[in-house]
Amino acid sequence: MEAASPIRVLLVDDHAVVRMGLRSFFDMLEDIEVVGEASDGSEGVAMARRLKPDVVLMDLLMPNMDGITAIGRIKAELPETEIVTMTSFIEEEKVTAALEAGASGYVLKDAEAEEVASAIRAAFAGEVHLDPAVARLLAQRMRQKKDPAEELVEPLTDREREVLGLLAQGMSNKEIGTKLFITERTARTYVSNILGKLGLASRTQAALWAVEHKTADSKA
Repeated sequence: MEAASPIRVLLVDDHAVVRMGLRSFFDMLEDIEVVGEASDGSEGVAMARRLKPDVVLMDLLMPNMDGITAIGRIKAELPETEIVTMTSFIEEEKVTAALEAGASGYVLKDAEAEEVASAIRAAFAGEVHLDPAVARLLAQRMRQKKDPAEELVEPLTDREREVLGLLAQGMSNKEIGTKLFITERTARTYVSNILGKLGLASRTQAALWAVEHKTADSKA
């Protein structure tokens, strides 16, 4: 059997030493390949457009164009490209803005290198990966907000609740499809419908919503 192709990753960070350290670590891994490096958000958008990486590892604070703006532009042009943000701080507004712009993961720069690799693998598989401190912050924020369910135009169907529960368990679209005996494309459609009904912008937000509302405890 042929080995699976490595995950193609674009590094976007204005600190050359950070990019160098990450590249050195990823070069030792068989399943992750660094296909390019960018030193600011503007360059990152241009390189993503040209290279079409599987995952972008994106710093948030950079000159010329910040990471949040770059995330939004990349996701608008390349919706299949996943983005993991990596930064040295936890600031609620920045975290929320990054996830709403389309980021699928959030790790801190003081994380172990293997944790960063895990976040990349999770994003590539369509899964949610958040630093525990970030997850706690977002869960607390969602508890303080008005329940999105109260504003639903229409309630979730039983099948959509099943899909949401599996999503919250960290399953990818492919795994959800296998579990429910539906195609990966159908699973993706269910996820899109769920996000629309809940007024949420990402799988990460949906997973947190499900955990807060006990949907993740439901068994398919």
